[in-house]
Amino acid sequence: MWWLGVHGGAGERTMAALIQGTRTVGHAWPVVATPNTPAPRVVLVARTHARGLLCLQAAATEWASGQAGVDLLGAVLIADAPGRLPRPLRDLMSLVSGGLPRTWHVPWMESWRRGEAVTATEAPRAVRALITEISDLLK
Repeated sequence: MWWLGVHGGAGERTMAALIQGTRTVGHAWPVVATPNTPAPRVVLVARTHARGLLCLQAAATEWASGQAGVDLLGAVLIADAPGRLPRPLRDLMSLVSGGLPRTWHVPWMESWRRGEAVTATEAPRAVRALITEISDLLK
């Protein structure tokens, strides 16, 4: 499975560190090498600021048009700041999420901001649930 950051600093490397066997693909859709190869499984990653949500919307639109050629499992939205999102961003997040198979939310993690190790065992409940759900999808 591939993590695709829809903008710089989205957090795809952080997510890949949480689930063994997954990798980052950078900021472009993975390419299928041969016609008989199954479509790559992808999870989009974005921050919850306006630019991140708009980039996620563009990626979701591209996927929905059939141009991406991937099996999109969903998107992870990583909080860009502590606290509650302002209403306009919550509304945009709701709009964008409606066009995706699934959406997971990762709360603000001050320890990750400081560069501390990313571990599943010390992650909040929402992150552990995300790890479990994605791992189950990969079986």
